[in-house]
Amino acid sequence: MELENYQKATNYIKSKMGNISPKLAIVLGSGLGVIADEFEDLITIKYKDIPGFPVSTVSGHAGELLIGKINGVSVIAMNGRFHYYEGYDLKDVTFPIRVFHLLGINDLLLTNAAGGINLDFKVGDFMVINDQLSFFAESALRGKNLEEFGTRFPSMSQIYDKDLSQKLLDIINKYTSHAQTGVYAYMKGPAYETPAEIRALRILGADAVGMSTVPEAIIAKHCGMRVVGVSCITNMAAGIPSNLSIETKELSHKEVNETADRVRFVFKDIVKEYIQLF
Repeated sequence: MELENYQKATNYIKSKMGNISPKLAIVLGSGLGVIADEFEDLITIKYKDIPGFPVSTVSGHAGELLIGKINGVSVIAMNGRFHYYEGYDLKDVTFPIRVFHLLGINDLLLTNAAGGINLDFKVGDFMVINDQLSFFAESALRGKNLEEFGTRFPSMSQIYDKDLSQKLLDIINKYTSHAQTGVYAYMKGPAYETPAEIRALRILGADAVGMSTVPEAIIAKHCGMRVVGVSCITNMAAGIPSNLSIETKELSHKEVNETADRVRFVFKDIVKEYIQLF
């Protein structure tokens, strides 16, 4: 992927933005698009209309870019993301993040629906991400390095901004007693993990697992952006009984969307207050 590909998308989005200059970019995970209802002066751009943008194919992902203001703060949000398991190259999966950087946006909020690994977690918890595991998957930085975005060998010792992450955690604690922090493990999907894989991830220090976020976080860090991530624990991972049952059960995307729908209004309030930091 060459710089001109990112620039074409950036120029197209700029042509639709008018006088809006977003301060914060948000990636909305499965079932978490309710924040779209909060936009003022909303501009909606379909992914299919943006040069170079893939098209989201997953249930719960609307496939549109939202630009406008929330409580007076200019924001751009992806209502639906892209995943490696959809068949896209990681350069495509992370394409929008570099476009956000070229738009002059320095802050990124990544949200996702995740499976709980930590035995102290419960369905419906929110986990602020403090680190990640990704060595089971191809690197989003594999291939030619574009020096315009960042160095060939970027440090990943502190991907998630400590100060902003703490502020987000403080906000979550105001709205719910189910605030957690932890390590997010990235797996390629689309099959859910086996119980044996989940046991291995727990031994390695993972608290939650999912099929997104990590490639985006790596690219954002490479670009020098401040990154904050939050997972909605929509199910307990394979082999772990949920707080709703003493027995384990088969996992399904339907359960993910149902839990996200149940907590959507709390999630909306949390994100609205977080936006006020900018």
